[in-house]
Amino acid sequence: MKARYQYRIYPTNQQQQKLAHLFGCVRVVWNDALALCKQSPKKPSSVELQKIAITQAKKTEERAWLSDVSNIPLQQSVADLETAFKNFFNSCKGKRKGRNVGYPKFKKRSNSQSARFRIGGFSLKGDGVYLAKIGTVKPVWSRELPSAPTSVTVIKDCANRYFLSFVVEIEPVKVEAKHMSIGIDLGVKTFAVMSNGEKVESPSYQKLYIKVRQLQKKLARQQKDSKRRNKTRIQIAKTHNQIADLRKDFLHKLSTKVVSENQTIILEDLNVSGMVKNRRLSRAISQQGWYEFRSLCEAKSDKFGREFRVISRWEPTSQVCSDCGFKWGKLDLSIRSVLCLNCGIEQDRDENAARNINKVGTGHGHDSKRTQRKSKTTSVASSDEVSRITARSRR
Repeated sequence: MKARYQYRIYPTNQQQQKLAHLFGCVRVVWNDALALCKQSPKKPSSVELQKIAITQAKKTEERAWLSDVSNIPLQQSVADLETAFKNFFNSCKGKRKGRNVGYPKFKKRSNSQSARFRIGGFSLKGDGVYLAKIGTVKPVWSRELPSAPTSVTVIKDCANRYFLSFVVEIEPVKVEAKHMSIGIDLGVKTFAVMSNGEKVESPSYQKLYIKVRQLQKKLARQQKDSKRRNKTRIQIAKTHNQIADLRKDFLHKLSTKVVSENQTIILEDLNVSGMVKNRRLSRAISQQGWYEFRSLCEAKSDKFGREFRVISRWEPTSQVCSDCGFKWGKLDLSIRSVLCLNCGIEQDRDENAARNINKVGTGHGHDSKRTQRKSKTTSVASSDEVSRITARSRR
């Protein structure tokens, strides 16, 4: 099983210049190869693209500087373009799972930059990593590599931070699970409600987003291609990185805790693309990172030897009592608790949904429906009855 281990690096000024030259060469090879694919009636093969965009281009005056960097990252750039086309064609034919993949795009200088080295282009030397024609860089080793890496990627993000990302082989971790299964209902105000009653609040990103809006207003007033505008752009990128790092840290810790303690993890297949069309909730939904949490749980389930399941989005988890199985119908988002007239138990909306997700995921979703009901339930409660629905604060 393969995994990525990423470390922060602080290259010297000379190494930063060499890396900038390397990133530029990788970007130019990608853009040249993509332009050839667009001009040709039939897409050239990877070997033909390498021959034209690298080998023949080095012999011209316009691209002679491609010889100043290692040839391995340039070849990997063409290989990555071939993978991007393969994913695009498979997505068009319906062979690829997940969301649709678009046509490959040209790379920009202002976006994050990367260059990948195979075996032969890098080597581990003590506390440092030697990169071909770059030199030895010393990562901040926050943890040891479990095995010898098969490749390493040098990354520079929009905030001018440098990273080394290693691909290594890892063995599954054997940790005894405390619980057999758990259902998780994802939300906005409360990020996750577990079937065991545990609730997890998401961190607040409000102050950082206010700072981003202020900097974006400042950026809009500044002259294009000026030093002050470029400085503001980097400040915006750093603030976005703070938000992303805060979210990533929260999701990693929560997913590790959930997967390590439970044998079966069950989530609901949410229609996030449809939910973000609600202009009142789109920003709050986009900030949560539900899909990233699902991907982390799925990946860590393989690592810990757990079972990961996803139930259908059409399951009425919020419309059915988790105790007696009575269906009370669709509820507005402002309704946070329901008093079931069949069993007389007041159900919290999110906890009830989490327990139903756990039941459906483990195959016990219809057990409660076979129970006999001792009383009739009317659609509208009479005046002397306790209200069937209790409204609480909006989610």
